[in-house]
Amino acid sequence: MTRQRWLLLAIAALLAAGGSLLAWRLLRTVPVPLAQVTRAAVMAQVDGPGTVQARVPVTLSARLTSTVVQVAADVGDSVAPGQVLVVLEARDLAARHDAVLRQQDSMARQVDAAAAAVRKADAELELARVRERRDADLQQQGFVSRASLDASLAGARSAEAALQGAGAALAARRADQAALAQELVVARAQVGYMQLAAPMSGIVIQRLAEPGTTVAPGTPILRLVDPRSLWVATRVDEALVDRVAVGQPATIRLRSGSTVPGRVARIAMQSDAATRELDVHVGFVSAPPRVAIDQEAEVRIDVGREEGLAVPTGALTHDAAGRPGVLQVVEGRTRFVPVRFGPASEGVVLVRSGLAQGDTVVANASGVKPGLRVRAP
Repeated sequence: MTRQRWLLLAIAALLAAGGSLLAWRLLRTVPVPLAQVTRAAVMAQVDGPGTVQARVPVTLSARLTSTVVQVAADVGDSVAPGQVLVVLEARDLAARHDAVLRQQDSMARQVDAAAAAVRKADAELELARVRERRDADLQQQGFVSRASLDASLAGARSAEAALQGAGAALAARRADQAALAQELVVARAQVGYMQLAAPMSGIVIQRLAEPGTTVAPGTPILRLVDPRSLWVATRVDEALVDRVAVGQPATIRLRSGSTVPGRVARIAMQSDAATRELDVHVGFVSAPPRVAIDQEAEVRIDVGREEGLAVPTGALTHDAAGRPGVLQVVEGRTRFVPVRFGPASEGVVLVRSGLAQGDTVVANASGVKPGLRVRAP
């Protein structure tokens, strides 16, 4: 009997302790930070993925088939306007240029000779006309025969024809001279094509040929970009594009982790028929020291302030089904409430639905479960 009594007493003690523990756990309150739902204004933002692009990409390429002799810049080099970056083989073109120059000298002498022939033919025509007038006067006086006058007339006609022939020869020589002048312009331009210079200040982003490479017309050799013209191309849903305007501030987060300020520079006027999105280009306020073309980035555009009910961003949580919401405090106990959220900034997030002004929520829902008795610390 004593043993049974002690066993019953032990069981009663355990039940009492368990009840006390349960009561303590049910009645105790946990201090957690609380916040009330209030009205606030937050910065509304439109965000999306993008890629770094150059507004003014430049490709230096060959204009004639030739061989690369020198490439004077490498990837990452800064170049100045007019700086010679590529030299191509130009011996054949230089020889042709010199040959055209010699032909021009020869043609100039031929033009001078043709001009002298014209002057001579003009003088002979003048002399033949004087002889014709003189013989006409003498024939009327009976001092020369009609045959002599006819010979003078024929001589004048022959002199006229000779002058026309000399003039035509001079015109032909001058036409040849003009053609050679144009040929010299082409030859000089082709020699100039053998040196490729930077058309602007920029940075070399690709080197596509090396000395000894034979390049054809249009073959790219170097690609340059102006770092001041870099921007990020992103796409915005057409339902939101009316909130985006040129000049709005933005934040650009590169995949490297650096975050730099930006500004909306261009908004496309045509939507993609498949995705219903528009291209938006966000320029860098100041380009980061290291950035790569086609590098991935995240863009967030500030499209103005929006006012509404708000809670701290730390109040955001999810239930077991993954629904977003908050832990509302009702009669000292937490309760999960699904909520539709709006934009967030500066530590607060707007609440579209699910809460009313003055409601109390757990300000930092991390580690807090529904059904817990809580109090303000």
